Amino acid sequence: MNIVDRFLQYTHINTTTSREKGAAGIMPSSDGQMVLAQLIAKELEALDMKDIVLRETAILTATLPSNVPASAQIIPTVSFFAHLDTSAEQSNDTKAQVVPYNGGDICLNTEQGITLKEAEFPELANYVDDDIIVTDGTSLLGADDKAAIAAIMHALQTLKANPDILHGDVKVAFVPDEEQGLRGAKAFDVESFDADFGYTLDCCGIGEFVHENWNAGDAVITFTGQSAHPMSAKGKLKNSLLMAHQFISMLPAGEAPQYTEGRMAFLQTMSNNCAGLWGEGSVSIHLADRYENVANSLEGDASFPIDIAKEAYARNDIQMNAIPMRGGYDGAVLSQKGLPCPNIFTGAHNFHSIYEYLPVKSLQAASAVVVDVIKITAERHL
Repeated sequence: MNIVDRFLQYTHINTTTSREKGAAGIMPSSDGQMVLAQLIAKELEALDMKDIVLRETAILTATLPSNVPASAQIIPTVSFFAHLDTSAEQSNDTKAQVVPYNGGDICLNTEQGITLKEAEFPELANYVDDDIIVTDGTSLLGADDKAAIAAIMHALQTLKANPDILHGDVKVAFVPDEEQGLRGAKAFDVESFDADFGYTLDCCGIGEFVHENWNAGDAVITFTGQSAHPMSAKGKLKNSLLMAHQFISMLPAGEAPQYTEGRMAFLQTMSNNCAGLWGEGSVSIHLADRYENVANSLEGDASFPIDIAKEAYARNDIQMNAIPMRGGYDGAVLSQKGLPCPNIFTGAHNFHSIYEYLPVKSLQAASAVVVDVIKITAERHL
């Protein structure tokens, strides 16, 4: 099966994550994620993969066994991850279409007048003379993250069809509900998976590479007021709602995500200051870590997954564009659990939007990079 047909097949399965079921602790949060996992499991069987395990959570793992001589040096086990779910921003079934792109705008839906405009998305100009996969403008495309699944599966197909490509053990994993707090990765058993390092494919345009992301956490801020009758309210009444409103108004408007880049931190200091403004006990803040910066697991001698990826990009004439991700991805959780896991591009653009699109050559390049990562990992130990 060619990679485009494989991707299109995956888009026919609606895997929209369910925030309501996720909040209730149900995994997978939508039936379609299990349907997709079952399809992938069958494809893994057809490729003669080993140790295929599909759990009731829809977490799916498998192994491509090493084909190097038994006398060879032990090759580290590399792994690849993709997530099954798509974002809840749109829940309609995907109606994907492949469009030969010759420049300019792309009409997605004539009837509804929905157009992917080059003026709004100027990076389209990079894909003239490529085929681009889009929707009819009424849903997400689901390249986040079905493009990753297609790229990984196509890479496995390539290796099986070319047994002369030497490789060590290669492990793959497909996890649910990334789109609501990285729930699948949090439930993933890194120890039993037994890989030495890994890569997620959950990023944007061709060439992008992530080995740094936000340290993310939850902040629960509680405002405690004091009621009083208007007759004697002076100096006593503290309106907790107005306190919360004032707190929000003091947040620097220019430091909201839509206005900033790079790194920032602030809330604890402001909470402490407000306690001085309104009195002890008026404001309390509870901060909890959600996931760490993946860079913490890729320092010093542990940076080799970055070096391998850089060489794989170069072999495919792709200029690596290393970017810090302003958010999180499964690899951040996996890295925190002890499996160093930077992030490779899928080639898609405009995630979580009806204007999501996927250039075919970029998808093919993502799969080629996966193959070369596997080859390079072996070459460095043979």
